[in-house]
Amino acid sequence: MLLAVQLVSLARPAYACGCGAMVHDPKTTIAVNRETSVVRWDGKSEQIVMSLTVDGTAPDAAWIMPVPHRATVRLGDRELFDRLTALTAPAVEPRHYFWPRSGDWPFGGMSDSAGAPAPGASGPGVGVVGRERLGPFDVARLTATDPAALRNWLKSNGFQLPASLTSALRPYVTQRWEYVAIRLAPAEAHRPLTGTLEPLRLSFASDRLVYPMRLSRLAKTPQSLGLYVLAPHRMEPRSAIGGAKPEVFFAGRITPRGALRDLGGSHRTFLTAIDQRFPQPQHITGDHELLRTAEDTPYQRVTYEDALLRVGGVPAWMVTVGGLQVLLTAVTVLVIGLRRRRPGTPPVGVRVPPPPG
Repeated sequence: MLLAVQLVSLARPAYACGCGAMVHDPKTTIAVNRETSVVRWDGKSEQIVMSLTVDGTAPDAAWIMPVPHRATVRLGDRELFDRLTALTAPAVEPRHYFWPRSGDWPFGGMSDSAGAPAPGASGPGVGVVGRERLGPFDVARLTATDPAALRNWLKSNGFQLPASLTSALRPYVTQRWEYVAIRLAPAEAHRPLTGTLEPLRLSFASDRLVYPMRLSRLAKTPQSLGLYVLAPHRMEPRSAIGGAKPEVFFAGRITPRGALRDLGGSHRTFLTAIDQRFPQPQHITGDHELLRTAEDTPYQRVTYEDALLRVGGVPAWMVTVGGLQVLLTAVTVLVIGLRRRRPGTPPVGVRVPPPPG
């Protein structure tokens, strides 16, 4: 897959992933081995679908995500990520070579070697606007006017957060953003939290396409972000926000089908797949805002399949070399034949009489 598909590796303690903050008991470990995010924006509302693959010894963990407006939360569809992986896969094009390589006869067997590489109760200043159970998730939707109050409420409800999160949340509190707080737990009690979790789908009003990234600056290891962006036009981040230059690995118009149709409607939409690395997460300066590009230029990666050039099933180099040998043999035979057919030259000093008449 994104980004993608996209990978996020976290060391203990894990305070952040690509979108939001993830925390756990410091006596345990947890790592987000894979994070895939799909963003759908139509100019008025935004949807984010996230799927996390986690591993470690923690029996549970907490994940906090800030959102600009009140969000609705429900489970997502796993099929969505399969379809996006297929849509953004590199195009495969054949590429032939003439002379044999290692593995080709006479340097190996008669079969060709494959050239293609192997191939997402409230306290002061806090309001609880909703709490629900979605599959294995305990989801709380919150408002807050004081970051310390938010931290205390989350702590009293089982979400153990580091003190540094108070300052990290302050800009969101200032902007009156809300939060989705989720307790992640394994399907069976007392077992470590491992494997791919059910996707979560968040929907909220937004007149601009934003992807929360500010909390990722709490991460202790390099981060990797991958986004599938569905919008009316090709999109790009306004800036790198402290990371490496974002790279587009797919851009093009698609017709949503299946889970994609449920997310983006039946009309053709533009899909932009973006990958970005953050070698030093502490340098992240804010959230991603994505803007329309000047042109809806399509792009797709290309993977080449190298194969020995053949003619009628026979390696072309053998045909060429064999043909040259046949040609040289034919020329040699022709020259010898011509020499044999030429009349003999008389010996020196012998007079040849003129023909009669």
